[in-house]
Amino acid sequence: MATEDKNRATAAAILPLVGGAANVSSIAHCMTRLRLGLHDRSLVDDEALKAIPAVLGVVEDETYQIVLGPGTVARVTPEFERLVEEERAAAPVVHTSEELAAQGAAIRARQKARNATPFKLFLRRIANIFVPLIPALIGCGIIAGLNGLLVNLEWLPAVTPALAAMASGFMALIAVFVGFNTAKEFGGTPILGGAVAAIIVFPGVARVDAFGQQLSPGQGGVLGALGAAVLAVYVEKWCRRWVPEALDVLVTPTLTVLVSGLVTIFGLMYVAGEVSSAIGTFADWLLSNGGAGAGFVLGGFFLPLVMLGLHQALIPIHTTLIEQQGYTVLLPILAMAGAGQVGAAVAVYFRLPRNESIRRTVRSALPAGLLGVGEPLIYGVSLPLGRPFITACVGGAFGGGFVGLFNQLGDTVGSTAIGPSGWALFPLLDGNHGLGSTIAVYAGGLVAGYVAGFVATYFFGFSQDLLTEFDVSQEPAPSKIAAGGPADPAGTGPGSPAKEPAGV
Repeated sequence: MATEDKNRATAAAILPLVGGAANVSSIAHCMTRLRLGLHDRSLVDDEALKAIPAVLGVVEDETYQIVLGPGTVARVTPEFERLVEEERAAAPVVHTSEELAAQGAAIRARQKARNATPFKLFLRRIANIFVPLIPALIGCGIIAGLNGLLVNLEWLPAVTPALAAMASGFMALIAVFVGFNTAKEFGGTPILGGAVAAIIVFPGVARVDAFGQQLSPGQGGVLGALGAAVLAVYVEKWCRRWVPEALDVLVTPTLTVLVSGLVTIFGLMYVAGEVSSAIGTFADWLLSNGGAGAGFVLGGFFLPLVMLGLHQALIPIHTTLIEQQGYTVLLPILAMAGAGQVGAAVAVYFRLPRNESIRRTVRSALPAGLLGVGEPLIYGVSLPLGRPFITACVGGAFGGGFVGLFNQLGDTVGSTAIGPSGWALFPLLDGNHGLGSTIAVYAGGLVAGYVAGFVATYFFGFSQDLLTEFDVSQEPAPSKIAAGGPADPAGTGPGSPAKEPAGV
């Protein structure tokens, strides 16, 4: 009960600071953030929101995003939704048509101005398909790791088969969930997308010959499911246009499953299977031959990819690798970007001994950063300062190079799920040389990222002008820090509401 009260108190503290229920147009959440659609952005009190203990930071994108961290956001969001409903029921708000038209025009203009390129919109859709699956991937991945440990230790032999079933059940049917979410995202009937995708994992496809070879259940995996569901959406929409209303309930679902199902069996499963195999082969080749160099590049460029929203393109690749190999070898390397960020933040702390405002931000955001929640450090510390963001990338590169080197030497490090990073990734680690070796390599990569990020930032992260501006002996005035300072008229300084690219 105390936890429920705490979550409700957090929601109650947030609501008036975003303009109340009347200002909220939509509510959603992802792994770490409460995402709000707002009618009027000017009604939000950013500084007061950041002062709430549970709030790790705020980010403005197409939606206004309040960073609460994993776990917390899933508990606070339902309480926030209930409070909004209660406030609206108690005091319904009546808008004039002119007000609604003006608000709608402003919202559309803001959305159009920010990251509305076709490629980024496509990546956002891909993320919307796979992000809802992450909690199940994490839960099943941890159970799989626990089961592997018990099997290796020969403990609880009567229990391990049950754990194996729990860990594997979701992955065996993940294509169905991908198909369901894909149809929902592309404007079709979700259950029809799931029905077509289910063909891919149905054992009976083993009796089908396509392209001169027998199909195997699961061939094509999530990529095949995604393609099958998109095709089903287009077939369904065509049927809705041409099939008479009196026959729609019978003809449309039948033709949707029949046409897209045949194309899936006699085309998509084979093609998607070849693509999936190529992805796995390329990832293995890259780390076996590129080693430290490949890890250095991947770890160093991941933070900029996140900033551009391009990291979402990796989600299907991670999922495909987990399907094929039981883990993704890319995630532990990419997670080193967070280690570089932590090292850079610690260096900032020591380089600005008289700026208590930034040092306080570092202290409050470091625990989240160590657990893989990097937004508070990125948007509150390194990115507004400029150079420390680059040196954080250097730290990530060295950490990635460390893990990549061991991959080249034959000690593979992978993650059984996507989502967490930092210390939170330890329970999800898996590899080919035992859990102890895998943990040691990953921990060594984190240390390399911490140290490299610290050293690069401490010695190369600050110009003399930057030190003069930010290493102040008194508490910085809001006009200097919260608004970005005189050299930062756009208002992107530490403590200001950062502008996050689409898809982060």
